[in-house]
Amino acid sequence: MALTQTIRCINKDDRENPYERILNVGGVNPNGTRWKQSQQQTVADIDSGTWEYFVGDGLMRVRVETALSPFGHRYIKTASDGKEPNNLLSLPECP
Repeated sequence: MALTQTIRCINKDDRENPYERILNVGGVNPNGTRWKQSQQQTVADIDSGTWEYFVGDGLMRVRVETALSPFGHRYIKTASDGKEPNNLLSLPECP
């Protein structure tokens, strides 16, 4: 069974870039300490089945999944929840 974590913040490269590529994700552990890791590590965690990541809480909780870009790069995105903007890209910046 995979461990679960909620993503509460992100870091993006080049904020003027229309693609707004995510570099890092982060959040708060159950003990109150902060965590932050690269998008690549998050992709590896999800693809290996070791971790499941989510955005939001309760009824607004949405699973984070991996996808393949047209350029062959793996990245993270939220499962389709029928809402815009993208849940990940609307998160605040990580410290």
